[in-house]
Amino acid sequence: MRPKDKIAYFYDGDVGSVYFGPNHPMKPHRLCMTHHLVLAYDLHKKMEIYRPHKAYPVELAQFHSADYVEFLHRITPDTQHLFSNELARYNLGEDCPVFENLFEFCQIYAGGTIDAARRLNNQLCDIAINWAGGLHHAKKCEASGFCYINDLVLGILELLKYHARVLYIDIDVHHGDGVEEAFYFTDRVMTVSFHKYGDMFFPGTGDVKDIGEREGKFYAINVPLKDGIDDTSFTRLFKTIISKVVEMYQPGAIVLQCGADSLAGDRLGCFNLSIDGHAECVRIVKKFNLPLLVYFLFDQPFNCCKYVMFKVQRGIFYPTGYWRWRIYKRKCCTLLDCRNRSSFRYRTS
Repeated sequence: MRPKDKIAYFYDGDVGSVYFGPNHPMKPHRLCMTHHLVLAYDLHKKMEIYRPHKAYPVELAQFHSADYVEFLHRITPDTQHLFSNELARYNLGEDCPVFENLFEFCQIYAGGTIDAARRLNNQLCDIAINWAGGLHHAKKCEASGFCYINDLVLGILELLKYHARVLYIDIDVHHGDGVEEAFYFTDRVMTVSFHKYGDMFFPGTGDVKDIGEREGKFYAINVPLKDGIDDTSFTRLFKTIISKVVEMYQPGAIVLQCGADSLAGDRLGCFNLSIDGHAECVRIVKKFNLPLLVYFLFDQPFNCCKYVMFKVQRGIFYPTGYWRWRIYKRKCCTLLDCRNRSSFRYRTS
């Protein structure tokens, strides 16, 4: 029998207290809702839960420019009128607004990713989860697409300290442009992105012809997809491509970004994927038995309860033999029930 996977889960309740503004699609409070569901379904009993450290500016500057990090540190809703030129330069505005505790929010989710990568590097877990992370659009010197700090790049840089090659996989409906751009000229990171492309769809990048340059030529793979792709087509394509990539590239670790906006019904997306199909992608990657860093980006409304039950337990726990979702179906509860049902303690080492 295959040994049980050791899973580390990073969470800080403060990450859900920020507010992007009225009508903004990004709702960090869903992270807290999802965490309460994890507790309600007793999934936390099969994981080690850690509170991430708040990433220091010097850690953020491992990828981002020091002046950009300093700007995020200084800007507040009350002072933004004094920085009109900087707001334009760093692309803060409607998509990426300035809100209270912006920098702390970035520190928490980036710190979670850095800690998760370090734990994998030290072989203290097999799978590390940071639900608050996965903000793949941020660039070296600017915010983009609701993303301010690209924690994925920071996590990959951390993994590269111990692994010669890292594979990055992105199944968000939007192209993982920030991560691809960061590693476009190196062969130490292979990026594979499955996304909607064309019709002026954000961010407008991710053509199949974009394959990397210089040492990174052929180490960027883009899989542009049309509207309406379903589970059968997506998972068949995913398994075929990723299996061959892993066989040929031989990565030492895998980073998987599972943006929920590729699910059917998402107001910014256009795919016809179900939660079960999404979870199948996680299960496919998990079977490679490589150190795995996983992100589930919750930027749109959807049924959190079903997502936790299928994504976490089928994609990560189910293959180990621990869980059967029907057991939990009988225990369905409201979010108010979840709030008080279970308790947990953070691990400290």
